[in-house]
Amino acid sequence: MAFFGLFSKEKKETLDKGLEKTKQSFLSKIARSIVGKSKVDEEVLDNLEEILITSDVGVETTLKIINRIQNRVSRDKVLGTDELNTILKEEIAGLLEENNSNGKIDFQLPKIEGQPYVIMVVGVNGVGKTTTIGKLAHQFKEAGMKVVLGASDTFRAAAVNQLIIWAERAGVPIVQQGMGADPASVAFDTLQSAKAQGADVVIIDTAGRLHNKVNLMNELTKIKRVMEKVIPGAPHEVLLVLDGSTGQNAYEQAKQFSLATDINALAITKLDGTAKGGVVIGISDQMKIPVKYIGVGEGMNDLQLFDRNEFVDSLFS
Repeated sequence: MAFFGLFSKEKKETLDKGLEKTKQSFLSKIARSIVGKSKVDEEVLDNLEEILITSDVGVETTLKIINRIQNRVSRDKVLGTDELNTILKEEIAGLLEENNSNGKIDFQLPKIEGQPYVIMVVGVNGVGKTTTIGKLAHQFKEAGMKVVLGASDTFRAAAVNQLIIWAERAGVPIVQQGMGADPASVAFDTLQSAKAQGADVVIIDTAGRLHNKVNLMNELTKIKRVMEKVIPGAPHEVLLVLDGSTGQNAYEQAKQFSLATDINALAITKLDGTAKGGVVIGISDQMKIPVKYIGVGEGMNDLQLFDRNEFVDSLFS
């Protein structure tokens, strides 16, 4: 089952616009760092290291990139500063490729005979988790799939109400039992309902309370165990949603959630409102978990599949 379609001109324009703040900050800093310089030397590399770190690429990932460029300087003896953007673009793209950040233009949801594909969504409040679920539901439905949502974030009434609104907006059914209900019970009922309806995709919302990791871990484990009773192997995807505008804090959240549950996909939101888009590079490198989606605008179709080549091209265009 394919969805989201090819990387169209319209999507490329949306990506370019969404990364504008990051790009302007990033490229202008690089331009200032090489004023009066004709070749890449230690001073240029020191400045570049500072630029990458302050662009939220992260210390460890920055050092990897700088080391790669130093190796090229040693090998090629002289590299002109006019080549710096091209070299940096190539090394970042290479790093993302090595770290399995998915570069495919189109994803395929695995076909599970007679069963829906189950996505469990995790993330702290305020990162855009409910919005991401709503946009995913909309785009899956637009691709001709039957989608069912499950409101297992029962810790806050607002979370259930927001998901109901998004379900109505996307035009998909939702299973909910209101605030205070047992999250695992909601997940169980959602999967039962989805099977009965012959759904293609199920998206389960969950609470994200990092202040108590033990309770969070126990709750997510229970939800997963209950879902597997209904659909063996569920959830097939555990998607962590992170707010890109929080920079390195997003990376810390990713580390904490990876301790609480097995995450196999990331969505990084709100990149259009920040100059901290470099966090995508750092998280991809450090977590070794594929970034699957990025949010580059408020529109229903502004949640895009992350394509590393398009991302890097846009960042340096």
